Amino acid sequence: MERRDFDVDHYLAEPRVGHVATADPSVVPIWFLWEDEAFWWLTGPWSKLAERLAADPAVALVVDSCDLVVGEVRQVRASGRAEVVAYDPDRAYRKLSRYLGSDPSTWDASRFVVEDPATTQTRFVCLVPDRLTAMDLSFVPSR
Repeated sequence: MERRDFDVDHYLAEPRVGHVATADPSVVPIWFLWEDEAFWWLTGPWSKLAERLAADPAVALVVDSCDLVVGEVRQVRASGRAEVVAYDPDRAYRKLSRYLGSDPSTWDASRFVVEDPATTQTRFVCLVPDRLTAMDLSFVPSR
């Protein structure tokens, strides 16, 4: 089942925070890239996500926003089986530049770099949703 009350591609192109739930249960915030009808985010030695997904790849992801001043409330919910895949430096740049700007020299180099795929332990997680729902719950605020 799929419901889309607004332009999901446009909404997910904005730098938003998603929240991923795994079966163990755990919920973690992520920066993501919505590309090719899939969510992409990074994981690595700093996280237990890869081992959680190896045990059970089922995930749910929510990206939402709430602007009470203008009454805009939107949410995208997705679920499916996530897969840990190889690191792609071009995709990493596209993901990080969404949040940090297009010039890597301005990024905090102690935390955000596009790594060499031959030496990095960083991987991507890919979620091609089995189910995706986008709901516009906006309202007219009282003045």
